[in-house]
Amino acid sequence: MFDAKTQKQPKPKPNPFVAPRNTPAKVATMPDAGLSQDRVRERAYELYESRGRGPGRDQQDWLHAEQEMLKRQR
Repeated sequence: MFDAKTQKQPKPKPNPFVAPRNTPAKVATMPDAGLSQDRVRERAYELYESRGRGPGRDQQDWLHAEQEMLKRQR
């Protein structure tokens, strides 16, 4: 006779794109509180304008602006 309770069920494969429930969420933070997001945003916009307002490089402009601000703080 077949008893479903005694049969071992295969474990589902973990999804590589989902963090396990016991893993704390990682939150990106700016390294220095003195680095204002408003100032970075303004500088990133200046970089965007200097490139002729071409689309598709917003993240690079933001990171470049952040690097400039961090170098100035040293």
